[in-house]
Amino acid sequence: MRKDRNRFFKDIKLQKEPIRESVSTEDTILARNPILQQFINNFSNHSDLSVTEFPHLTVKIYYFSYLINKDHYEQFLSNIRTITLDELPPFLNHSEFKRLSNFDSIEEAILSGSGILFTEKRAYELPFKEGSGRSIAPSETETVILGAHDSFVESIDVNLSLIRKRVLSSQLKTIKLHVGNKAKRTVYLLYIEGEASEKDIEEIKKRILSIKNDAIVDTNMLVQFIDEHPNSPFPQFYTTERPDVIAYKLFDGKVAGLMDNSPFAFCTPVSFFDFMESMDDFGQRWIVSTFIKVTRYIAILVTLLFTALYVAVTTYHYEMIPQALLPTLLVSRSKVPFPPVIEALFLEFLLELLREAGARLPTKVGQTIGIVGGIVIGQAAVQAGITSNILIIVVAASAIASFVVPNYLLSTSIRIVRFGFIIISGFWGNLGIIFGMGILIIHLSSLTNLNSPYLLPISPMFPKFFKYSLIRGSFKKKAERG
Repeated sequence: MRKDRNRFFKDIKLQKEPIRESVSTEDTILARNPILQQFINNFSNHSDLSVTEFPHLTVKIYYFSYLINKDHYEQFLSNIRTITLDELPPFLNHSEFKRLSNFDSIEEAILSGSGILFTEKRAYELPFKEGSGRSIAPSETETVILGAHDSFVESIDVNLSLIRKRVLSSQLKTIKLHVGNKAKRTVYLLYIEGEASEKDIEEIKKRILSIKNDAIVDTNMLVQFIDEHPNSPFPQFYTTERPDVIAYKLFDGKVAGLMDNSPFAFCTPVSFFDFMESMDDFGQRWIVSTFIKVTRYIAILVTLLFTALYVAVTTYHYEMIPQALLPTLLVSRSKVPFPPVIEALFLEFLLELLREAGARLPTKVGQTIGIVGGIVIGQAAVQAGITSNILIIVVAASAIASFVVPNYLLSTSIRIVRFGFIIISGFWGNLGIIFGMGILIIHLSSLTNLNSPYLLPISPMFPKFFKYSLIRGSFKKKAERG
């Protein structure tokens, strides 16, 4: 008898065949376990789903072989092979095996890499999940100068651990949610109790649960479903790859969110001035950080208005040009057959093509294309009489200024708005630029993030918060203020 039993277990293998309902539709498990019946119905056409059976224990195990950790699975097999039917209940009552009571939890568990063990009446989650995948590395989209060099990865468990290591407090609370009608994804909301507003927590939770979409694949896609002004080019939720940024935002009373299989986190509520901050600002003396912040605001004005101002001046306002520069400008413009607005739009669009090509190509090739392409095409355009030398300088200065903005999403938005200023200045000159600035300020003032004003603390006005948003105040004075 023992010899036959050993031979039976020796023949058990890690099967990679599809589920065949004809194999077990009449067995005891399927007859008595309604959850297994629903599981069979929903996964009957999954040719990549594997199953291992133990008839002497009346047990079946389902799993995706490429999602599980093979070592953990083999260890489990070696343990379960040695037990009897009477020993099975206490064996499954071990803390590492989680009992599942409904199909939704079973579906989530098996698709995330766990194994599912079915008995006659119950289902259990087996901890077969593979490791975290991509290792922790510096962020590729957010440059770090003075700060931590780790970034989020695609594993939500690893991302939670990166935040927990920085927020060493029992007041850090989490709320687990799910989004997606067909492809369910896990979302964790994080906040520090006593710092974050309960109203904000409930509002963001309500918005996420109200999403009616089949699949949401990334955090940057998720925030577009829950923002309040989808037609605005400006970002309304702050997304980042850096756990130190999220930790700082949590201490600042904000609500953060993590999504599985996404290396980005979001936080809310935020204002326009949050997008102008960098964690590197907090690693330098406050005077230096303030100077850098002011430089960023000047850079925004340069990238928005410099090219538009060139178009306005060369089209309508030659009296604004210094007399010593006027002959040079006239000579440069005399060979160009196009009006300044067409000339500027052509160069700006060409610059965007080079920028996008450099971002999509491999790193080394992209840098070469950006540098060589810009120099060669710019020089050729001047020699061909398509554009002027001075406009090349103006467009290059505007492009450099756009790179000073620390947040990529905000930088992209400003570049788009810049085209509007160029067009309006071509029609109405300086009056058009003033009109455009008025429209922009009105638009920004009308935006909200989780019902919080986008231009806070300027609109509405709270001067006492200027030193912590528009500039960077002294830490010592902030601590003394409490």
